[in-house]
Amino acid sequence: MILDEVATKTVATALQRTLTDLIDLGLLAKQAHWNVTGPHFRDIHLHLDELADLAREHADGVAERLAALGVSPDGRASTVATESTLPGLPAGPLAGTAAVEAVTGVLAAAITGLRAGIEVTGEPDPVSQDLLIGITADLEKQHWMFQAQLAR
Repeated sequence: MILDEVATKTVATALQRTLTDLIDLGLLAKQAHWNVTGPHFRDIHLHLDELADLAREHADGVAERLAALGVSPDGRASTVATESTLPGLPAGPLAGTAAVEAVTGVLAAAITGLRAGIEVTGEPDPVSQDLLIGITADLEKQHWMFQAQLAR
């Protein structure tokens, strides 16, 4: 065991929440990717693919960190469906602006969760905190890039 039992539980809870949200983020980005419509379709479509790839990459890193701490990561669909803290997307086609607005909101929620994880992991496990900080930086950049598409 790398951390004591209390620290492991604290860190594992933050990492599991992050894992669930990242898996959901990847799925939501793909859902929007498949359903985006409108004059800026191609740019938004490709950007959503980048976001999905980024979310999957970070989810893998978080799952591996959980495993390194001796905690079994849970990325099952049922877990993601019941524990994700991210807002969903409407079904069906999404006009470009609506897709960008929805994804911007999803990213904001993911970042809020990550920042909560950063707060609780600093003392017991700076390594996990560093992982969360890196993910937050990447998602904040994505949030900025999506939000910039809404500028009028």
